[in-house]
This record gives sequence, structure tokens and C-alpha cells, in this order.
Amino acid sequence: MSEIFKIIKGLNINLEGGAEKIFVQAAKAESYAVKPADFKGVQPKLAVKEGDPVKAGSVLFYDKANPEVKFTSPVSGTVQVINRGERRKVLEVVVAADAEMSCERFVQASPSGLSREEIIGNIQNSGLWPSIRQRPYNRIAKSTDTPKSIFISAFDTAPLAPDYNFILEGLGQEFQAGIDALAKLCGTIHLNINSSVPASAVFTQAKGVTVNRFNGPHPAGNVGTQIHAIDPINKGEVVWVVAPQDVVAIGRLFLTGTYDASRCVALTGSEVSAPRYYKIITGAPLKSITEGNLKEGSLRYISGNVLTGTRVYSNGYLGYYDSQVTVIPEGDQYEFMGWLAPGLKKFSTSRTYPTWLMPGRKFRLDANLHGGERALMITGNFEKVFPFDIYPMQLIKAIIIEDIDLMERLGIYEVVEEDFALCEFVDTSKNNIQAIVEKGLDLLYKEMN
Repeated sequence: MSEIFKIIKGLNINLEGGAEKIFVQAAKAESYAVKPADFKGVQPKLAVKEGDPVKAGSVLFYDKANPEVKFTSPVSGTVQVINRGERRKVLEVVVAADAEMSCERFVQASPSGLSREEIIGNIQNSGLWPSIRQRPYNRIAKSTDTPKSIFISAFDTAPLAPDYNFILEGLGQEFQAGIDALAKLCGTIHLNINSSVPASAVFTQAKGVTVNRFNGPHPAGNVGTQIHAIDPINKGEVVWVVAPQDVVAIGRLFLTGTYDASRCVALTGSEVSAPRYYKIITGAPLKSITEGNLKEGSLRYISGNVLTGTRVYSNGYLGYYDSQVTVIPEGDQYEFMGWLAPGLKKFSTSRTYPTWLMPGRKFRLDANLHGGERALMITGNFEKVFPFDIYPMQLIKAIIIEDIDLMERLGIYEVVEEDFALCEFVDTSKNNIQAIVEKGLDLLYKEMN
């Protein structure tokens, strides 16, 4: 039996609208989009123009600074439109889907019989390399690096998070093939599971991995928390991170020789009439799973979870890295009596409201900040929910003043934005803590590269 890592600090936010464990095949969408903004630090160079025919796996654009990192179409069809923003910045490449899927062909072989360079080349050519990200900096991994380990978190503790035990059931062959390919890239693969619930045989029977068990509140399921507990990152070291469904996609590439962009997404949130799991294709429009399944009112659409997800609109598209869509109330209406009300339906991390006497209660929270941004105050709240052996408030202040030496001494190499999501949630100053951390990481990256 492997060691159980117990996470003490953290916070579980119980929300209404968890996905029922039922698979639904989403309706085939007319168009799909790949968004350069999903990939941190990428400077897109287009490889297609509007009207060009493409297959699933055809290159749409690549990274100008790293041309070997390619971004491919999830479906076959025609490039419908290339949406641009200020200074002609590429926002989306939208592909109108064919009725019948046709695919580019890539290497179909057992990873055990291929070299490291051949495996990297196959993953890059298919467009799956962006699914491998590196720590520090939370960017797409550099194929020239040799990471000291690869981490796969087989569970998620974020609010209303999808259940990977359910999603990956029956996909053991594809998952193992993905593990076999990743094993050629790095000698040590850490597969981390939740000790509180029975894990799927897909994970427990996986070969070539070190299985670690975690227990505790959110962010126990965050891969950053797991890295900190098992194999902390020091200056000059690199760790790669891959999500479970991306491991399956890599496995399918070597089993079939094609880029299969299908995945399972949990539609969650209090404003969803029937929260369920949907089988869709990466880059699908949200309306393919939300249409006719939402309650009335002013709604906030989030690609991802409520803590770290990206706000999108009803006509937007699913993010590349997201396995969850959340819909909550916008919270743009005045509240009678405001904070003077008894708060019988309000969630609080302190004991301000009597709901702390109701353990297990689920809440219908909205996107209202209930206050404006103000000076950063020292309250001790961050330390209660931040499980790292790092001083979070001091690190944030070091980032604000752009003191790189101090940032390094305070452990910035170990964290990314999502590790501070709970700090942002409990921050009484209403500061965008994740954006501050992202700014610090970007500054450090520019200095080091």
C-alpha cells in the first residue's frame, strides 16, 4: 500500500448542480474552434486561410517561437472564419464541420518500439503536444527539456468537478498506451488518486507508474499541491503535467494513428436543469450541450470550474484544457438588506452566517463580488486555505513590487495561478490574486529566457 498524503489546509465549496453520472452524446455541432488564448505564451502563426479544407489533425496554426508546437483541427471541414481582435490578434480559428469525419494519418505503433524522438515527433505532428504542460510557468512543455518527473492527477476536488473514475471507465487500454508513450519521455510518472473513494481499475492497474494516494479538502486534487507534497520544484528543475483525458488521447494516437479530439465534459451548476456528462469534441460550442437545458435568468457561463475557469458567453466555445462547463447566476440584481440579512442561504468561510451549523449543505452562489477592490489586507485567511509550505501573502507582495530575487526565495517556482484560487476566493480585499501570480510568472519567464 502506497503512502497516503494528507492535505490539512484547504476549503471545500459545496455548490448545487453536480453532474449526474449519466453519459449523453452531444448533438453534432456545425462548427468547432481552436483558440490561441487557451495556450499561455503562444504566438500563433496561421497555416490556413478562410475557405481552406482541413482534416481532423490538419495544422491550423503553430507557435511562431517554437514551430514544432502545432495546433490542429479537431474535426474535418472548412476553415469558416478566423476571428481577430486588436492589432489583428488571432482570437479563434473556426472550422465548419463535415458531415463525415476524415482524418490525417500519423504513426500507428506501440510506444515501446519507438524512440523518444519518434514519440515526441508523433505527438507534436498530431497537435497533442500542447496537452503536456510544464512547471514552473504553466506553459506548454519544451520537448528539448528532460523533466525530472511527470504528474497525472486522477481526481479533481474543485467545486462540482468531474469524476475521472467515471469518465475513464472502460478506457484502460487507451490510458495504458498513453502511459507507455509518456514513460519514454521521462523515467518517473506519478499517478495520484483520491484515497477517500474507490479508484477505477484504469488507474490502480496502470503499469509503469508510481501510484500515490491523497486525502483532504480542495486543493488536494490540484497537481501543484501533489507536486509540492511528493517532488517539490527547485530552481532549474522541470516537471511535466498531463490531464487524464489527455493521456487517453495520446494513447489513442498510437493505437489508431489518428488525432481523436473527443472527450467527456461535465455540465454543472445550479442553473443547469439536468447536469450530466456529455461526450463531445474539443472546441465544441457551449450551446451544443446547454441549449434547452438551462434555467431562466441572467447567467454566467464558465469554461472550467468557478474558481479557475474562464468566462465565456452563450455563443462561445469550450476551452482546450477544460473537462467541465459551469453555469451559475450572474448576481447582477440588488439584494434586499444586503449583509444585514440573516444569511440563511449564504456561504461563508468564517462563522458570519448560521449556515456553518449545517455541514454538507449545498449552496447556490452567484458571480457577484459583494464589494469592490481595495488595499491588500493581512487577515491570515490565505494561510488557512493554502497547503504549501510557502508564505502566500509575502509572495504576492513580492510579485506586486516585481522583486525577482525575493519571489525566488519565497517559492514562486512551485506555484501557478490555480494554486492561489482559494486565496482569491477568501480575499476580503477582492483582489484578482490569480492574475497577480500570472504576472509574476510571466515576468520571471521573460527574465529566464
